[in-house]
Amino acid sequence: MIDHSYLEQLQSKLGELETRMSQPEVSADPRKMQDCMRDYSHQKKLAGCAKNYLDLLDAKAEAEAILADAASDDELREMAEMEIAETGEKLPAAEREMMVSLIPPDPTDSRNVIMEIRAGTGGDEAGIFCGDLYRMYTRYFDTKGWKHRVLDVSPSESGGYKEVSFTVEGEEAYKTLKHEGGTHRVQRVPQTETQGRVHTSAATVAVLAEVEAVDIEVRTEDLRIDTYRAQGAGGQHVNTTDSAIRITHIPTGVVVQCQDERSQHKNKAAAMKVLRARLYDDQQRKKSEAQASERKSMVGSGDRSEKIRTYNYPQNRLTDHRIGLTLYKLDRVMQGDLDEILVSLYEHDVEIRIKAQMEG
Repeated sequence: MIDHSYLEQLQSKLGELETRMSQPEVSADPRKMQDCMRDYSHQKKLAGCAKNYLDLLDAKAEAEAILADAASDDELREMAEMEIAETGEKLPAAEREMMVSLIPPDPTDSRNVIMEIRAGTGGDEAGIFCGDLYRMYTRYFDTKGWKHRVLDVSPSESGGYKEVSFTVEGEEAYKTLKHEGGTHRVQRVPQTETQGRVHTSAATVAVLAEVEAVDIEVRTEDLRIDTYRAQGAGGQHVNTTDSAIRITHIPTGVVVQCQDERSQHKNKAAAMKVLRARLYDDQQRKKSEAQASERKSMVGSGDRSEKIRTYNYPQNRLTDHRIGLTLYKLDRVMQGDLDEILVSLYEHDVEIRIKAQMEG
């Protein structure tokens, strides 16, 4: 129950955090300082929402008391009725804002992203679709002013990609893109189809939050590092040295590679970044699987085998199966118009989390 004692607790917590941030052992440690600032920002937002909500409740209660008092004159009663009507309109939004602010912030939301797109079932058409998805996302990044850089690419003979991985740098990139992980299915008539039949093929997308070395331990003795000559599209050599890097994490069997940079050192650093993100993602996935209640609060599991979306070209239709959203503007979506989908997914996730808060 949100009451004035709860607001006092929040304000006391803010004072404690301010004191903590001024301590030398915190201010000198960027990681501790970042954690404190994130907690402070959340508590401050929570306190502001609580105060607004409680102020409206107090105003409504005072107005109701005036109406209940037989000694109140007509002018005062009229003002009280107006106050009740006004607070009645504002309270639902204030209550929802309060519930949203109660949701603990995800520390990974503000992080940059590593995305991996791989062709699935469907042969050449799946490879072409893999390329289409890559272009769809990069066009969206361009509209957001986000930076993106290819880490590794394996072209397919049909002109698309067998797989492509890339980094994304932008404000709240992970928060925006985290629900894109899963199987994306396309239905269309391939250019090679002579009888006009619609074929179905698929590509899988993985969305990984970038993590620091301190977030997950990767022991040198657990790694096998191989070098090879980088290849460009169509098989041509992009350079004449063995600058491409492949890293195998022996305990888990996870393999990552990077060949985009000319420098072997830079490729190794980029590959290590992908490896840490993969291992951290796997660690977080296992943790959420062990917590059923937390798993229910997610929009889909993020499992790459889960079919999340269908792109139907003949009908110009996109359907997101997790939230039942259907849009008849696939042409615009493929040009990077993703805001409506991504916002809908985020809002749906918020509603589920609010419901979980209320049940809790």
